[in-house]
Amino acid sequence: MIWGIFKRDMCHATRNVIAVIVSMGLVVVPALYAWFNIAASWNPYGNTKALKVAVANNDKGYKSDLIPVRVNVGETIISTLHANDQLDWQFVKSDKAIDGVKSGEYYAAIVIPKGFSADMMTLFSPDIKHAQLKYYLNEKINPIAPHITDQGATTVVNTIDKTFAKTIAQVGLDLASSILHYSQSPQMAEYMRNLNGNLTTMADTLSGASQQVTSYSQLLGSANDIVDSTGKLLASATKAGKQAQNALKQGKSGATSFTSAGANVTSSVNTALDQVSGAFDQVAAKVNKAFDAIGKDSDTAASQLTTLSEQVSSSESLYDTYITSLNHMHESVEQLPDSDSAKQALLEAIDREITLLEAAKGDSQKLAQQLKDASTQVTQDTAAAERSRKEILNRITSAKQSISNVRDDYATNVKPKIDALASTVSTLISQTDSMITQLSGTADDLDDVTGDVGTNVTSIRSTLGAIAKKLDSSAATVKELITKLETGGNAGDGNSDGGDGDNDASSSDSGESDELRALATANASTLSTLISAPVALHRVSVYPIANYGSAMAPFYTILSIWVGAIILCAMLKVTISDREKAHVLGLGDTLPRVAGPSGPGNASRWGLRLDHEYFGRYAIFALLALLQGTLVCLGDMYFLGVQANHALQFLAVGWLAALVFSNIVYTLTVSFGDIGKAVAVVLLVMQVAGSGGTFPIETLPKFFQMLYPFLPFPHAIDAMHAAMAGSYGNEYLLDMVYLALFLIPSLLLGLVLRKPLIRLNNWVSRNLESTKVM
Repeated sequence: MIWGIFKRDMCHATRNVIAVIVSMGLVVVPALYAWFNIAASWNPYGNTKALKVAVANNDKGYKSDLIPVRVNVGETIISTLHANDQLDWQFVKSDKAIDGVKSGEYYAAIVIPKGFSADMMTLFSPDIKHAQLKYYLNEKINPIAPHITDQGATTVVNTIDKTFAKTIAQVGLDLASSILHYSQSPQMAEYMRNLNGNLTTMADTLSGASQQVTSYSQLLGSANDIVDSTGKLLASATKAGKQAQNALKQGKSGATSFTSAGANVTSSVNTALDQVSGAFDQVAAKVNKAFDAIGKDSDTAASQLTTLSEQVSSSESLYDTYITSLNHMHESVEQLPDSDSAKQALLEAIDREITLLEAAKGDSQKLAQQLKDASTQVTQDTAAAERSRKEILNRITSAKQSISNVRDDYATNVKPKIDALASTVSTLISQTDSMITQLSGTADDLDDVTGDVGTNVTSIRSTLGAIAKKLDSSAATVKELITKLETGGNAGDGNSDGGDGDNDASSSDSGESDELRALATANASTLSTLISAPVALHRVSVYPIANYGSAMAPFYTILSIWVGAIILCAMLKVTISDREKAHVLGLGDTLPRVAGPSGPGNASRWGLRLDHEYFGRYAIFALLALLQGTLVCLGDMYFLGVQANHALQFLAVGWLAALVFSNIVYTLTVSFGDIGKAVAVVLLVMQVAGSGGTFPIETLPKFFQMLYPFLPFPHAIDAMHAAMAGSYGNEYLLDMVYLALFLIPSLLLGLVLRKPLIRLNNWVSRNLESTKVM
């Protein structure tokens, strides 16, 4: 049944010339669609030289005092662009360039501002400015042109960067070369010797200045210590002065007391000595009286002598009191300053007075003992008593003389010295009090001064220390420069140094000099080019594509095959008439009336089932679709020259895509009629946007990224890419399998799900025909 339907369709398609021409047109039109698009986009970025881009140079250039060479980067850009054929550069004034962009005469314009070179040269100053080009762009002329002109502007910027870096590097290398040649001249050698001498002197001067500053700092440190010590001493003096003032107050009182005590002592001494002397006279009278009574009444005489002995013994306390007073006076005098000339004489006089008192006290003690002994002898021996009488009288006379000596010595030596010392002490205390008062005020004034001086000295020492460090650092830098200059000079002289110990250094310096000489004598242009672009991009293509047309060929080829499927359904009938069914069944020109109304499946009782009708009519669609796929693929490879590393695989993709696409569009049309054709067009539009054929799927909106796996276009395009450039693993086979899987839902719809839709489709068709318009 399927074969019968296909044979009759082929007979009808080739019955006349018009049918053959139309059939050929159905095969050729999709190929033309693909070829025109591929050829039009064959090398669009290689033909950008026709795009007009205006360039206006307003750069005034730049000339510095450091490098007396006029630099004009704008002129360099213009010269470079004259040799650039990427775009159609138009060199005009800035006003015309801007107006041309607005009118559409130019796609874009680049204006170089007046201070462009000056801004570029700020690279060597602390105040760096970013040099900017003004880029004007007309974006309404063409959607792709702005991107192409952007690429041209980027090329200009890169050219500027490279040219600027190359210029600076070349100037630097030329300068280094000139310096190297000049450094080898005799004049330079003389200059270097003078320079080394001056630098050596400078380094010594800096070192000496550093040492002087350090000495000043140390001297100030010592002065600061003295100031601190002085401050402390003054504070101590102030404190001691206050204590001394208190002591002086007490001293004044003591001096007054001392004077009064001296007067009292003098009066007491005189009184006491007079009493003792008078007492000795009384004792002498009583002794004579007692001895006169010896013969008459010896017991009474003995009793009187005993009484006299006790009286004389009791007088010893007067001596002790006087001696104690003198000792106290001795201690007071010892506390006076040693510088006082009267101190020592007074001490000696007091000591002599004490000695005389001790002698007088001894005489009194001896007299008391003799009187006691005489009281015993009176009753025993008269002759011995008389001898005792004489001795006692003599002892009394001696004692009186001792007392007289003490009194005379006190009046002559001790008292005048005590009076003079008291007067001197009083005067000294008054003067010292005035001096301490002045010292206290002076110390208070100097206390503030020493505090400020200490703070200022510390700050000055810190500053001097920093200056000394800077001077040392500067001296070290100058010495290092001298060493480098000497090393450079020795290296420039070669290995003329005959010392064995310097061979290594000379060899090293010679090596450095050779490297510098090689750098300076090399091709400056080559080196500057290397410096301006030190990194070169080595492009390694993985699965390389020959050109942009080949890259776009899979998209346009697959698109044309889908368009061909739509054209087939638009030009060919997808349903079989009852007359054709009758001829296939051998029933004549019409089906029996029992077949029912005309439509799919109405001849099934005679063996022509719905699937026979589906595949029988689809056979001519499949044949023409395969012819479309074959023609477009062969034309891509052998007419346009599209890259195809695997030609058979490329053809296989076209064949499978033709079968899948034609079946999908055929099934939609058979199932839904004209609505199915509209659905096929909608699917075409969706796949043009979401197939990833022009832009990477990752750059598309999220909706298309989600829809991507469920469309046939992406798999067909990927399979064709793999056939053109090579496949990674089973990439090609997997894409072919994914593409073939779309036949399953298409056949399911055409053979199974179509049955319930037949009546609905017939009803829609009748209503559309009733409009007489559709």
